[in-house]
Amino acid sequence: MPTSRFSLFSLVILLLSIFACSHLCASAELPASQPVVYKLEIRDTIQPITAGRLDRALEIANRDRAAALLIELDTPGGLLESTRHMVGAIMASQVPVIVYIAPAGARAGSAGFFLLEAADIAAMAPGTNAGASHPVLSSGTPDDTMKQKMENDAAAFLRSYVMRRGRNADVAETAVRSSKSFSADEALNEKPQPLIDVIAASEDQLFGELEGKTISRDNRVVGTLHLKGAHVVPILPTVREQLLGYLVNPNLALLLLVGGALLIYLEFNVPGTIVPGALGTVMVLLAAFALDLLPIRYTAVLLLLAAAILLLLEVKFASHGVLAAAGIVCLAFGTLTLIDAPIPELAILPGLAIGLCTGFGIITIVLLRLAVRARRSKSLMGPAALVGFPGTAMEALESAGENPGHILVQGEIWQATAPETIAAQTSVRVTGFHGDVLEVQPMSEGLPSTP
Repeated sequence: MPTSRFSLFSLVILLLSIFACSHLCASAELPASQPVVYKLEIRDTIQPITAGRLDRALEIANRDRAAALLIELDTPGGLLESTRHMVGAIMASQVPVIVYIAPAGARAGSAGFFLLEAADIAAMAPGTNAGASHPVLSSGTPDDTMKQKMENDAAAFLRSYVMRRGRNADVAETAVRSSKSFSADEALNEKPQPLIDVIAASEDQLFGELEGKTISRDNRVVGTLHLKGAHVVPILPTVREQLLGYLVNPNLALLLLVGGALLIYLEFNVPGTIVPGALGTVMVLLAAFALDLLPIRYTAVLLLLAAAILLLLEVKFASHGVLAAAGIVCLAFGTLTLIDAPIPELAILPGLAIGLCTGFGIITIVLLRLAVRARRSKSLMGPAALVGFPGTAMEALESAGENPGHILVQGEIWQATAPETIAAQTSVRVTGFHGDVLEVQPMSEGLPSTP
């Protein structure tokens, strides 16, 4: 029996050793026989979440000493601060970075052009375009001095690394100063130096074109690409990045903010329901987190505060809707200009902002008026709550009033007196009370039949 146990244990150890050795051998042979290229797809605006995804991809590629990091790009542009961060990360990468504008119909607009020119290898698919990188100040039309400062700053930033990549800095600068855009053929055929390195219709063709190409940085060769037949490993967004990617949408952030505010207000008016308050708090916090990732215009925040004040004043003062209308206008302008968006994709949709703010303003005014009316109305309990209701004399009521009789009113029996004698089973109406004793009159005295 001990011998069989020992044999079984030895067999398990042997199998585990064979599995471990085969796994290690396969891992050791993969880089030597087949190059590994990590791939990051960016098909969104350039903002902090995109920058975070690039940082993670570069960390993985550099850690695993990949043959290259391939960034497949299709973007309308985005925030300049995020672009600066991403360009710096690409320039500092030990692993060669390939930015590939694909598939056909894709573009590297505005900030995307900065990323394309920062790559070790700039590639485009046929039918793509890049450029139109003039800086935009969406908070208004800048004066000539401010416009010149913005252009000079963006142009100098672009030139600072385009020359280091050995590309045509003068032509690249026209994308900033003149908003020029380039097709794939135009970018490759620019003289005396091209803006990109290769045009390829697919990944396989791209890797074939780059096989044996040297990588130069600051006019010195730092390596040679061997990508033919490379094993491409996609770097997928994490759940956190997916969630943040949805939240960074300014329109969704606005919906969360307005919906959360209404739910919190509902909780204040109907305390104890818990669910609206908890859900509204979560929605407002998510909206605040999303807006913190986006460039906020402080004048728009002031407009939102003014809108809240005007809507509150409408409830307190009878302005015949003037204050409410002013509040809704401030609310609409505040939401429309809340995001300092350099491109339309990062701006709040006008139709959504106007419709949402109008509905929010009307609902808020109605709820506030109901709340104020409820607070101003007296809470009636006991005999005071029965004044005006009809009842029936259960016994004769004497006019002297020293010995109150009893009446049935609202399903309850109460003591009552009357200014005149009332026979039993006569319909009466409560007209007042003293203490816990009701005062009634017969219904035949012209009193209305309902309270």
